[in-house]
Amino acid sequence: MGRIRDTAVDLARAIRAALGDFESWPTSKARLFDEIEAVLSVLLAIAAAHLMGLRNVGWAAFSGYMVMRSHVAETFGRGALRVAGTAAGALLAVIALNKGHDVSWLQSALLVAFGFLTLYGALISQKGYAWLFAGLTFAMVLIDGMQHPDGMVVDFALSRFEEVLIGTAACVLVSAASTVTLRRTGRTAPSRPAKPLASQGVAFWNGPAFSHAMQGAIALGLIPVAWRLLGIESLDQSSITIMAVMTVPISSLSLPRKPTSTKLIHRFAGCLAGGLLAAAILVSAHHSPLLMTLGVCFGVVIGKHIENGKSGVSYLGTQFALAFLVILVPDAYAAADLEPGLDRLFGIVFGMLLLEPVRLLFRMLLEYGAGHLTARSDE
Repeated sequence: MGRIRDTAVDLARAIRAALGDFESWPTSKARLFDEIEAVLSVLLAIAAAHLMGLRNVGWAAFSGYMVMRSHVAETFGRGALRVAGTAAGALLAVIALNKGHDVSWLQSALLVAFGFLTLYGALISQKGYAWLFAGLTFAMVLIDGMQHPDGMVVDFALSRFEEVLIGTAACVLVSAASTVTLRRTGRTAPSRPAKPLASQGVAFWNGPAFSHAMQGAIALGLIPVAWRLLGIESLDQSSITIMAVMTVPISSLSLPRKPTSTKLIHRFAGCLAGGLLAAAILVSAHHSPLLMTLGVCFGVVIGKHIENGKSGVSYLGTQFALAFLVILVPDAYAAADLEPGLDRLFGIVFGMLLLEPVRLLFRMLLEYGAGHLTARSDE
């Protein structure tokens, strides 16, 4: 009960902090420019994805949102890592599936092995963003192949790459234009400097990182089991949740208050708020491209404003934007439907449900081991 109460308190605190940040909106030119850039990047990504007939326009839109930084050089570097990681993960997943790994325990083993490798790389490597997206994409493609064994896994993998590439390209173009126009004329400093996922100069072996990555990998390995037992759709979103919340700065793993717990709370709050707003707009827009586009602009501004705030809940803003875009942005405006978006939102939440028992088990084992060592030392 104490843990549930603490979680509820943290959740309420995060929501108050996010809402309180809007009292002084807009606070600075730098933050306002960030929001304008994000809106333009997302809109360009959506337009390009529709023009190319991509399979999941929302994923391209979110790539257009996530890659943006305050200078084109930072945007390009982050985008290059995202594209490279996506390409590597998609290629390796296609190879694994073409080898005939369609047995549940083999799929679980592959997710555990590659999930651990990429999570550990994301924690200790200065190129952690590429490692993260290699793991994300590998899991997404493998899970789609598991759920649709008669489908064209190569087409799905290629679609994931194209969506990331289009969203990233849109982001770089907008960032380049902004760097020589808005940013130059506004004479503003970057509002939120880019930070690597891992610390500089981390040794190859790191015990806390090993334990942390193994927890995420085991949770990934449970996804094929959940599919066989429950038949849940959108489990690719569950894999994204697990990879994303377990990717934290390595220096924070030794803190008493684990950052993963905070990220889970912020992800839940952000996804719930973003999903509810997107659902309300989608229902009230009645398939109107204009109203849905205006709704996208509104939601992106909210997500980016929270993300760039100083209230310590930036991850909540990122997750708000994720859920908002995957629900509201349709693959075809004439066929815009709430159900696929809600399925994706449920997949995100289900990832949390898979991860938390694994983390609890590890915590219990570590506490037991520490207590056993203490008892032996006292003998």
